[in-house]
Amino acid sequence: MNVLRAGILGATGAVGQKFVELLEDHPWFQVSALVASDQSAGHQYKDVVNWIGTASIPKLIASMEVLPLSDRLPCDFVFSGLHASVADHAEPNLAKAGYPVISNAKSFRMHENVPLLIPEVNPDHTALIRHQDWQSKGYIVTNPNCSTVGLTCALKPLHDKFGIEAVQVVTMQALSGAGYPGVSALDAVANVVPFIGGEEDKLVNEPNKLLGTIVDGQLHMETLTISPQCNRVPVLEGHLECVTVKLKSNPSQNHVRQAFNDFVSPIAELDLPSEPDRLIHVFDDERFPQPRRHLNLGNGMTVSIGRIRPCEILDYKFIVLSHNTVRGAAGGAILNAELLVKQGFLRSFTS
Repeated sequence: MNVLRAGILGATGAVGQKFVELLEDHPWFQVSALVASDQSAGHQYKDVVNWIGTASIPKLIASMEVLPLSDRLPCDFVFSGLHASVADHAEPNLAKAGYPVISNAKSFRMHENVPLLIPEVNPDHTALIRHQDWQSKGYIVTNPNCSTVGLTCALKPLHDKFGIEAVQVVTMQALSGAGYPGVSALDAVANVVPFIGGEEDKLVNEPNKLLGTIVDGQLHMETLTISPQCNRVPVLEGHLECVTVKLKSNPSQNHVRQAFNDFVSPIAELDLPSEPDRLIHVFDDERFPQPRRHLNLGNGMTVSIGRIRPCEILDYKFIVLSHNTVRGAAGGAILNAELLVKQGFLRSFTS
């Protein structure tokens, strides 16, 4: 397989930096363009990025010149870590110029012809790409909000096996989910903020698109009733969610646990570099999962579940942990791009 040239939009931001980190030594993709603001353009990456990663900037990336945002970039496709205010116009412009745009921004997640994608949940939704019309080979694919990812991965096995009617979820979301500089220290330290702007609407709508079905080329949204409450907590990375579900059938607790354990990824045979051995890991120890201990299972791409038990109001309740900046952001977008390669949607810009 020929290595594809990847551009990173918003390369100096928190999500852009995570793309840089995760793409180092990637077997299929090579970073060929770092795109940031006009103030950063023309300078070496190391001189303009406020690097927040625990490892050093990859040497080959550190000395690369940052490019301004344009529709003529030296790459085959782009990963977008742009803020929505910029992505709103930049991503369509790049799609019109012929670039596949693999986006982490919220701008086009709910667009009817843009796949909102978790490869282990809805790999067939990439069929929506064929209904996009940018007068070019370009298109847009998005990954969900970071809090949506863990929740939907946990709902998928239950919905497939038993059917779900309603969901209640309370999130405890890490500070890194707010980007950099993020939440003020005066709000974050020794405190919980019981509001994250726009987050609850995403949790109401995005899982229903992800769990929807494609019929005759059109997406039919699922109709789960979802009641979320979102909180920012003083944890660096890792979103923890307390989930309660009402099921359409009446399985035993063991059957619910077995549904999680038996879930087989529909992309398991594709050998995608970023796919974990198991999407879902179930803990028996009722103290688990915990962000500090279990965040990096599957290189940050595994979703952990624990404390599965009957609910006094609905049917069952459990805890979900997911890595918000890996599985919920850059890592999820990279896995999306890998799936697109295997499905034939992503190839050299000149082919």
